[in-house]
Amino acid sequence: MMEAFRAVLLIALAAAALTTLVIGLGWWGEPERRLRRTMLKTLGAPPETEALSAAEGKAAGLDFEEGQIAVLWSRGAHGLVYAFEEIEGGEIIVDGCVVARVQRGEPRKALDIMAPEAEQVVLRLMFDDARNPEFELSLWSAASTTSAGSPAEALRLGRRWLSHLEALFKA
Repeated sequence: MMEAFRAVLLIALAAAALTTLVIGLGWWGEPERRLRRTMLKTLGAPPETEALSAAEGKAAGLDFEEGQIAVLWSRGAHGLVYAFEEIEGGEIIVDGCVVARVQRGEPRKALDIMAPEAEQVVLRLMFDDARNPEFELSLWSAASTTSAGSPAEALRLGRRWLSHLEALFKA
C-alpha cells in the first residue's frame, strides 16, 4: 500500500514539475518577449525607442547612446544594425497611402490626419543599403488577432519615430 502511494506521489510531482517547465518555456518563448530579448542583445543596451510587431515577428529599436538602429525579422532570428548616418528616412503608411514622411535633406511631410477606422498602419524605415533599402513594420492591423491598442496609438508611435528620425537628421 505504501509503495503504491509513493509511486502515485512521485508521478504527481513529476507531472507538476513538467507542467511548470512547459509553462515557463511558453512564457520565455512568447514572441514579444523574445523580440525584446533579441533587441537588447543586438543593441547591447535597452533601446530608447522601440516598435514591435509580434504577429509579424518584426521589431525596430533606436539606441541614441551608440548612435544605431536595429531592425529584426523572422521573430528575431535575423536582423541588421545601422549607424544613424545610414538612415535615409521614414514613412507612416495608412491603408496603403503615405500620410507622413521624413527624409534626409527634404522637408517633413507632417502627419495631418488621424484615422480611427484604419485597417493597417505601417512604419517604413529607409536605409542607405543596396541589399536592404527599406524595412516595413506593421504598427496596427485590424486583420491581426494579436494587435493590441488602436490605430490612433499606432499613429502616435509612428509620429514619435518620425520625430526621432527628424531630430537625428538635424543633429
